[in-house]
Amino acid sequence: MSDRPPGVLVLVIGPSGVGKDTLIGGARQALDGDKRFSFVRRLVTRPADMDLEDHVGMDVDEFARADKAGRFALTWQAHGLDYALPIGVDTDLTLGRVVIANISRHAVPQAIAKYPLCRVIQISAEISLRAERLARRGRENRDQIVARLAREGAALPADVSPIVIDNSSSVGIGVTAFVMALRGIAAD
Repeated sequence: MSDRPPGVLVLVIGPSGVGKDTLIGGARQALDGDKRFSFVRRLVTRPADMDLEDHVGMDVDEFARADKAGRFALTWQAHGLDYALPIGVDTDLTLGRVVIANISRHAVPQAIAKYPLCRVIQISAEISLRAERLARRGRENRDQIVARLAREGAALPADVSPIVIDNSSSVGIGVTAFVMALRGIAAD
């Protein structure tokens, strides 16, 4: 029996354009070398574009084969795409690490059901900044961006109290707040 505490899965949520990947990337760099933390790259049935979103792209058939083979810790669907977290999440949690993953809000109940030791960090940003960031991303036209901004996300379970970080200021301020939240979770 190990005296190492079980790990904590940190679910990073927030609507498109709030800068989740930017904050996760900044925290990954700031915490580089600190073995208490593990940053997970999602697997998505969309080609990877490292400048826009940090994920591993897979085609639909490859994703289905990997899922059937048990290579995923968690899967969900959003916006017509399949998403997953790799099975290595389980190993990192067993080793007592704080595992940080960007997931869709509606997948939070499923994640909590499988991993009771979860914390939720909800990233927000002013809507005008989100619109600007989405336009810069270049994946959607103006009407699609307006529709995305108007969409409400799924409600979180009533017993979930997320740590909320407003990423409307500079990247440095957002990353600092995010790193402080992660260090606080690690210290709990």
